Amino acid sequence: MNAELDALKGALDRQREHVVGILEGLSEEDLRRPVLPSGWSCLALLRHLTLDVERFWFSGVIAGEPDVAGQLTAGTEAHWYIPETMRAEDVFADYRAAVVRANAVIAAAAPEQEPAAWPVEIWPAWRLPDVRHILIHVLAEVACHSGHLDAVRELIDNTTWLGGNPYAD
Repeated sequence: MNAELDALKGALDRQREHVVGILEGLSEEDLRRPVLPSGWSCLALLRHLTLDVERFWFSGVIAGEPDVAGQLTAGTEAHWYIPETMRAEDVFADYRAAVVRANAVIAAAAPEQEPAAWPVEIWPAWRLPDVRHILIHVLAEVACHSGHLDAVRELIDNTTWLGGNPYAD
């Protein structure tokens, strides 16, 4: 893999670990419980990261996979919805599978590679030009959401993420 993409993916992996790590130990009930006034739950945010971040940007935009690219313009908020019959462990498994697929897309990409698909119906006047910029965008989004999860976890049970040096290997 390219050294630049390797560095960006490494930083993204640490944020992904943060997302999963801050949720470890929560009960199914706490994972589903909305804590903030906006009403999302930890599981809903993890589902959002699965569908609207990992699959959307990597499989859909960078790789242009038709089954994902077709969902890019759906215009629904389904990526925040967790069916009551879907167990927390299934949501986590879907997230991990999306990360594995995203990593395969990153491994096959070059920093200057243009996106294979772009949802012009969503963003007709805005476009990320290449894989480098998409990775930076995704890294920022995942880091922002890991911070949201930090705040919610602290409100649930006073647990904070103390993962040490995030850049140590």
